[in-house]
Amino acid sequence: MSFNIRRATVIGSGVMGGGIAAHLANAGLPVYLIDIAPNKLTPEEEAKGLTLDSPAVKNRIVASGLEAVKKSKPAALFTPGYLDRITIGNMEDNFNWVGESDWIIEVIIEKLEIKKQLMARIESVRQPRAIVSTNTSGLLVNNICEDCSADFKEHFLGTHFFNPARYLKLFEIIPTPETSREILDYMAYFGEKVLGKGVVFCKDTPNFIANRMVSVTGCFVIDYAAKNGYTVEEVDYLTGPIIGHPKTGTFRLNDLVGNDIAAHVANNLYPLIPHDEQREILKSPDVTRVMDTMLEQGRLGNKAQQGFYKKVTTPDGKRDFEVVDLATLTYRAQTKENFPSVEAAKKVKPLAKRFAQLVTADDRAGKFYRATILQALSYAGMRVPEISDDIVNVDKAVRWGFVHEMGPFEIWDALGVKAAAEMMEQDGLPVPGWVKDMLAAGCETFYKREGTKSLYYDLATKGYLEIPADPNIMILKDLKDQDKIIRRNAGACLIDLGDGVAGLEFQTKANSLDGDVIQMIKESVQEAEKNFRGLVIGNQGQNFSVGANIFQILMASEPKQWEVLEKVVKELQDVIMSMRYSSIPVVAAPFGMALGGGCEVCMGADAICAAGETYMGLVEVGVGVIPAGTGCKELLRRIVAPAMATPDVDPLPFLQRVLETIAMAKVSASAQDARAIGFLSPSDRVVMNGDHLIAEAKKMVIHMSEAGYRPPIQGKNIYALGRRGLAAAQLSGYMMSEGHFISDHDRLIVDKLGYVVAGGALSSPQWVTEQYILDLEREAFVSLCCEEKTKDRVRYLLMNNKPLRN
Repeated sequence: MSFNIRRATVIGSGVMGGGIAAHLANAGLPVYLIDIAPNKLTPEEEAKGLTLDSPAVKNRIVASGLEAVKKSKPAALFTPGYLDRITIGNMEDNFNWVGESDWIIEVIIEKLEIKKQLMARIESVRQPRAIVSTNTSGLLVNNICEDCSADFKEHFLGTHFFNPARYLKLFEIIPTPETSREILDYMAYFGEKVLGKGVVFCKDTPNFIANRMVSVTGCFVIDYAAKNGYTVEEVDYLTGPIIGHPKTGTFRLNDLVGNDIAAHVANNLYPLIPHDEQREILKSPDVTRVMDTMLEQGRLGNKAQQGFYKKVTTPDGKRDFEVVDLATLTYRAQTKENFPSVEAAKKVKPLAKRFAQLVTADDRAGKFYRATILQALSYAGMRVPEISDDIVNVDKAVRWGFVHEMGPFEIWDALGVKAAAEMMEQDGLPVPGWVKDMLAAGCETFYKREGTKSLYYDLATKGYLEIPADPNIMILKDLKDQDKIIRRNAGACLIDLGDGVAGLEFQTKANSLDGDVIQMIKESVQEAEKNFRGLVIGNQGQNFSVGANIFQILMASEPKQWEVLEKVVKELQDVIMSMRYSSIPVVAAPFGMALGGGCEVCMGADAICAAGETYMGLVEVGVGVIPAGTGCKELLRRIVAPAMATPDVDPLPFLQRVLETIAMAKVSASAQDARAIGFLSPSDRVVMNGDHLIAEAKKMVIHMSEAGYRPPIQGKNIYALGRRGLAAAQLSGYMMSEGHFISDHDRLIVDKLGYVVAGGALSSPQWVTEQYILDLEREAFVSLCCEEKTKDRVRYLLMNNKPLRN
């Protein structure tokens, strides 16, 4: 492609603009972030004698936006140092920066005339071939550029991010009739590959796809709840994880987004969709009553510290939340939800089967689900082909924009298209004509499989079309369905990824490491050495691995089976070392959480190909032990040993860094943060799009193999500081204990850890073998498992899913 975005300018530094600038910085781009200059001094500025021409005043608005980026939770930036990639300025002094940029993104107030004026100004300075886009969601994209030149229009489009820009996958691309195909293809590539997004092409209709859907269906839920006596907390429970939605549900989501923003979107949408048969729900008496009252009383959501939920302190000093009563619109204490049908449905898996049970339940929950789910499905069907020519993009937009596990047409399939359509008609909901035609033609589902192909029903051809396969995405389940399994046991599966590369997938709960997983790692390395050019260790799901199966550790420690426990730890150490020194390259592909043993497996590989959103850490101290699956040794090898290759370097600061990383159970905020901590090496890769992870890890294996991979040479490659390091570690533990920052048991753990990372009580610093440190790790781990307080921590975590500090 002839386009290359090397620098971007974001115009507008509000929550959305700042978030977009931060994510562009995450992707490695230098970014200009500019905003308007104030037209009035604050009292503080007047007291300082500043004027409207003072740089601090002119940049006050944009500086505030950057500060919000810096403080945002969850973090907008992969690592705090990326803030340096963002340069701030104002539209009076620094508008010329627009001319230096390859991509200019407008994220200003949703007023058409102001946007059109800005486009004229951008056109006067933009460089040839520079791409210009708007992040609008409430205005038609074509109207924003209607007064611009033909060349400008060819390079103009809508690029709609979702908030927070770093975390939400959806990236809606909205072309105008004049947008060039080359631009659209490039921006789809850039959005998917560089920004790590899921790209959906939308028609230039009000609110595009995702926001159009959520605006109407969200208002319907509020209206139905208010009319039928459902509480705020009941609705959020019913619209949360039980149906594959985030914990925010409905009302918490409104609080997160901002009730003022939600109301503005609905009010802005209403006049733009006079043809929409369900638009009146946006201004129903109950929706209007609820939302108007929320805004009048300043209940804007999280940013105002009160919305549908309000944080309070109970008489005994604990933090709690009150909720809005939808009848009186006053705050009250929360009540406990009680829906037997939902409790029973929790046991039903997969989610697709659960939907059928929930919708047909004969209680208040079932009535709620039948009303709200059928309305959402009916509405999605009625909006095709208005907002999208195909159902696939609608499902993707809803899944990616709101972190739903299933889109509306996938849910409809789960209920049975014909059965759900009949229920809709019974309830007075419109069934789209094209769905009736589809059923009449004998097409009973929206999606189906034919061999290895995934098909969807296409309205235009009135038949099934293949969903194009993305060569960048490898789906392990599909490979297993194609009989690509080499071997498997109860805990893991070895799969032929093709091109001479094998893939090892963990299959335990939360991908935890147990005896079966350890055995399969061993067998996989042996198999790959005989018959493959390399091995990828990767999974697809929520997390790479949350670490060792602590229940098994507890079971071994309770009857004091120390020899058994030591043997298990030795087997884990040996199998990870076999990865490191095998004759073929082994690449780990972590994503999500890679904790404890999961982190150790990654560091034991020859290389790591990590998703951008990877949270790595050695967190064993939380259950009263230290890392013993090569974790301590690996951090010494990665952090201390390289520093000691330089003469006259003091090793103590590097040893202290290792000690703090483990003792404080540091978990990275991203893959790039994991690199800064030391879990990833400088040569390890970070892939922005997690969907591409397995394919990219496979490419790494092939590249390493073709480059003539040879395993590292074993020897004395760990620098042990000995007594001096041990004394420093003990002093740290003493100071933290005396300052009451850690408990007595924590002190014991720190002392044991210090002994390991110092290399024991060696009389002088020296280079030692990896096995020497591994033996110390194992001994310390087993001895800590003997402690009753460690067992208490393990039991508490198993029962409460949170750590105990004792």
